[in-house]
Amino acid sequence: MAVAFAVLIPFFFLGEPSGHDFEFHLNSWMEVLSQWKQGIIYPRWAALAHYGYGEARFIFYPPASWILGAALGAVLPWSVVPAAYIWLTLTAAGCSMFLLARHWLDSRDAIFAAALYAVNPYHLVIVYWRSAFAELLAGVLLPLLVLLVLQAQEKGRKIILPLGLLVAAAWLTNAPSAVMVNYSLALLLVVVALYDRSPRILLYGAAAILLGLALAAFYVLPAAYEEKWVDISQVLALGVRPVDNFLFRMIDEPDHNIFNLLVSTVAAAEMILAAGLALLTTAWRKQKPLAWWTIMFWAGAATLLMFPVSMPVWQYLPKLRFVQLPWRWLLCFNTAFALLVAVACRRWLSRLLVCGALLAVLACGWAFLRSPWWDKPADIAEMQNNFQQADGYEGTDEYVPTDADPYEIKRDAPLVGFEGSGQSRAKIEQWAPQLKLFSADAPSAGNLVLRLFNFPAWNVEVNGRTVTADSRDVTGQMTIPVPAGKSVVRITFQRTWDRTAGGAISGITLAFVVGLSILERRKR
Repeated sequence: MAVAFAVLIPFFFLGEPSGHDFEFHLNSWMEVLSQWKQGIIYPRWAALAHYGYGEARFIFYPPASWILGAALGAVLPWSVVPAAYIWLTLTAAGCSMFLLARHWLDSRDAIFAAALYAVNPYHLVIVYWRSAFAELLAGVLLPLLVLLVLQAQEKGRKIILPLGLLVAAAWLTNAPSAVMVNYSLALLLVVVALYDRSPRILLYGAAAILLGLALAAFYVLPAAYEEKWVDISQVLALGVRPVDNFLFRMIDEPDHNIFNLLVSTVAAAEMILAAGLALLTTAWRKQKPLAWWTIMFWAGAATLLMFPVSMPVWQYLPKLRFVQLPWRWLLCFNTAFALLVAVACRRWLSRLLVCGALLAVLACGWAFLRSPWWDKPADIAEMQNNFQQADGYEGTDEYVPTDADPYEIKRDAPLVGFEGSGQSRAKIEQWAPQLKLFSADAPSAGNLVLRLFNFPAWNVEVNGRTVTADSRDVTGQMTIPVPAGKSVVRITFQRTWDRTAGGAISGITLAFVVGLSILERRKR
């Protein structure tokens, strides 16, 4: 807890570090809290994205980070919410590592491993340069993944439930991290199964992966099914493809190259130290061979996946390309790295030297490559003011409907316009995130043009009759045909079949798991 707090000390003097994803997450948290206050428990449509045109952000982005961020925003000033989120997440990551390290180390050494993992160099890159808050939260799960896999042989089929819960938590936290967790789980299970010569462990792992998917189906199924409704290909646009982000990879974008050099330098420093420290863990390898081989294979695989030699793997393994950034595997690598430092460096002086070397690398990157960008309380207050005045904020390209171009919209467009002869008058009764209710008096038959992106989940009723809305060319705005005279229009964001099916699968699976757990407890 103290080391996690130390990470926040610069915040008191410089403000909040505003990394690549800072505004995305903070706007999401404000949006969710705003919708909670309107009675929407689980938001789906980000109403103020793209300056009021909206986007289906909360269908595709996992809920754990935006629920936590919005919950903190409900009790704390927004100017301190990111810092509180970071402190809680880093502390939880340290506790997770402590549970793992305590199996092989005494309490003091395990606490050191926990503290190092909580503030490992990649976590600091996330905090100061990336602001990838969901990915940071996923770091809490990785030590638990190793711990559960190493207990698989001992616990047998009883390991399926906790592993399944962890897989579900990964899907509900961060999609790229969930892909890494699933592939990491498969690799770790293969290593353990080969070492113990127990193929049953692979069956337990497969069952856990299916259980996790079923528990998270209320998110996973709609996100997978509704991909075709949005421009999801933007997640693999130039600059965020795997081929563009191998270590020390340079492309025709200076900003990309500077940051890639920063994270590559951090990764290289960790890899060099890890290779040297691995040579000092001979005693641990003899005492705990399964743990040693499991962690080494995992760290080795994560390392290879960060270099171009692994390009065929990125091309052919299903969904691996959606991790986007190969250096994201540092999230997994640092679990092994923290353990290696704690095991190989038993003297506090050597530990201080390792930590000092890593801090020096980060400091050089800060000074000579790119210093973080800082947001002052006034900047965050401006974001909050945009919500209060419903001005909206910049959206995300990959969540925009397929026929819309967010760069062609007009921020000052009326909520309800008219295409036809004459001018129409509109009276807005309600303009909520998932319900639009208004009346329009049209001088002739024509189309109402809304300040709203068309999306298949919108259900449109004109004078009590369901009509099919269309999309305006280029901008993708919803257009609604209306007759001459007064029309009452009601637009609702309806629950599509995929969301219903996903919720049913998750509910049934959860009920089955709870019921089975109660029966097992009664038997005991």
